[in-house]
Amino acid sequence: MSSLYSIVDGKLQPATRRALMKESLIEDWVAADPSLLGLDALVIGRQVPTDHGKFIDLLALDASGALIIIELKKDRTPREIVAQVLDYASWVRTLTTPQIYERAERYLQTRLVTAFREKFGEAIPEQLNGSHSMLIVASELDPASRRIVEYLSEEHGVAINTVFFNVFEANGQEWLTTDFLLDQEEVEERSERKVRPPWSGYYFVNAGLGEHRSWTDMKRYGFVSAGGGEFYTKRLEQLAVGDEIFVYDKGKGYIGYGVVTSEAQFASDFMTPDGLLFEQALAEPRMKRPGEPADRAEYVVGVEWRKTVEPSQAKWFKGAFANQNIVCKLRDQATVDFLITGFGVGG
Repeated sequence: MSSLYSIVDGKLQPATRRALMKESLIEDWVAADPSLLGLDALVIGRQVPTDHGKFIDLLALDASGALIIIELKKDRTPREIVAQVLDYASWVRTLTTPQIYERAERYLQTRLVTAFREKFGEAIPEQLNGSHSMLIVASELDPASRRIVEYLSEEHGVAINTVFFNVFEANGQEWLTTDFLLDQEEVEERSERKVRPPWSGYYFVNAGLGEHRSWTDMKRYGFVSAGGGEFYTKRLEQLAVGDEIFVYDKGKGYIGYGVVTSEAQFASDFMTPDGLLFEQALAEPRMKRPGEPADRAEYVVGVEWRKTVEPSQAKWFKGAFANQNIVCKLRDQATVDFLITGFGVGG
């Protein structure tokens, strides 16, 4: 569980943890910004009625079309919370694509295809709800519930996790921190093993082009990168020297194939043939994140590019694999075959 300290005159002053006053306040925050829970997701329902006479606090949709059940408790969770979210999941799994559209558009007050494209920058998958996951949000989790969540995820590959919201107060200021019970990427990986084909041996990597990253820099100096906090940067630690990667530009398609030459490190320490990366002429100097705290620093993984294309010529076909992860194992065989041909791998 997180602790928080302020530094006053060179001394640490602990902040006081306090309870949230209203459960609805958490719901408001998450509904407005699911990234508070580490989710790249579109909220499509709030207080969603089930056929069992219950109400799901929040229902969200990720870029792959999978549904996410979010249940919020402002205090220590009651022991029945796990049974409750499993009951919700038993109903959610029955939702058809048309039923999801109907509920989402009623909540969003706009067309789901439009909201999805605005959120993710790409077309909505034809089939929704191919899988679903559960997320419990609370300030604490009782020991029995903790053991049950760990057992379901670690032994049976159930996509369930808990996020802890902690509010701290000191010197008239308030802070919010979040912690996961289990590593969310490991939860996703275990659940995918149950329904996904074997790993192809290739990795999917999100380029994350935009404010802090330029494809020109990545190609010129040989790297991929991520930053903005440990939740994002630690995903790069999956990559080892010799791993083969296909790089994806969100909303466009695949733009590069390469082989990892060095493992994750601070971008400021990364050496190019001409010296330190940050001493080179960068097309996107904001990669240095000036004025940002050290824990938001950019990390890079070295890459020897075998073939790259510009984003305007990105390789894509309808139904190709893409998701929100920074790094993940590429399993979709149709996508793998397409990319091997498109990038001339092994040719």
